[in-house]
Amino acid sequence: MSDNEQFSHNPEVETPEENPKNPVESFIYHQRRALEHTSRALEALLPEGFREHGATASKEFIKSFQVLVDAAIGEIEKATTRVQDVAEDAKNDDNDKPSTTGRTKVKVEVE
Repeated sequence: MSDNEQFSHNPEVETPEENPKNPVESFIYHQRRALEHTSRALEALLPEGFREHGATASKEFIKSFQVLVDAAIGEIEKATTRVQDVAEDAKNDDNDKPSTTGRTKVKVEVE
């Protein structure tokens, strides 16, 4: 088989519903299929117990990040509540005291 024959486009290889419209789509299609078959080949090399424990480990890894994110959200909510409480307290304190500054300017003469 020559180099030209090896890399020539063969429409009989592709199924009609997955027939790419241009060379880039064809490249991506074949790369995706190669990746699928490579992952199947590697999976076939691994014992079933390894795959089961690997899947469980992946799930636990995701759960650990869920716990971490939930805790971070809780801390952010607590901090937000504290900031809002401080802001409300400051606003209430300002209303109780007479204003030391205002919109009008007063000219004071000093002797």
